[in-house]
Amino acid sequence: MGERADWLVMLLIGLLLLIWIANGLRNWLFKPLPARVPEMPINEEIPDHPAVDMLERAGYEVLGGKIKIPLWFDVDGEDFYSRLFIDFIVRNDENTLYLVKVARSRLPMDWTGSSIRDRLLSYFLLYPGCGGVLYVDVDNDEVACIHFDWDEEDSNGYDE
Repeated sequence: MGERADWLVMLLIGLLLLIWIANGLRNWLFKPLPARVPEMPINEEIPDHPAVDMLERAGYEVLGGKIKIPLWFDVDGEDFYSRLFIDFIVRNDENTLYLVKVARSRLPMDWTGSSIRDRLLSYFLLYPGCGGVLYVDVDNDEVACIHFDWDEEDSNGYDE
């Protein structure tokens, strides 16, 4: 009887080992693609800038300074590099995080849907969990809060 129990225990251990190896192999082969950016990085160094005062007056807490997001593109085997910059990360009273872009005089914002899309959509797609993008125009003392969502009414067909 003892020999039979030994074989049964060995068989059970072998079966568990086989299941463990199969599960590891399955996870290795079919693991999901990594997230573009696992979490929003925060640079705790906050430079002195007039935008910081404007954001605080508007009710936001500035959590971090400039962040550089390096990007890499492979186009038909040729490598291209670029980067995105986020000027600040802030939080509102409801604990929602916002990305901040400060207006640049050499690249003024044209307030049209296509211009906002071209200039800011990448930030929404990179960090879909953020509350929005704050566009700070220091020269005009303005803080614009931009939210992104899909237009359900216009998404069902193609207009020529």
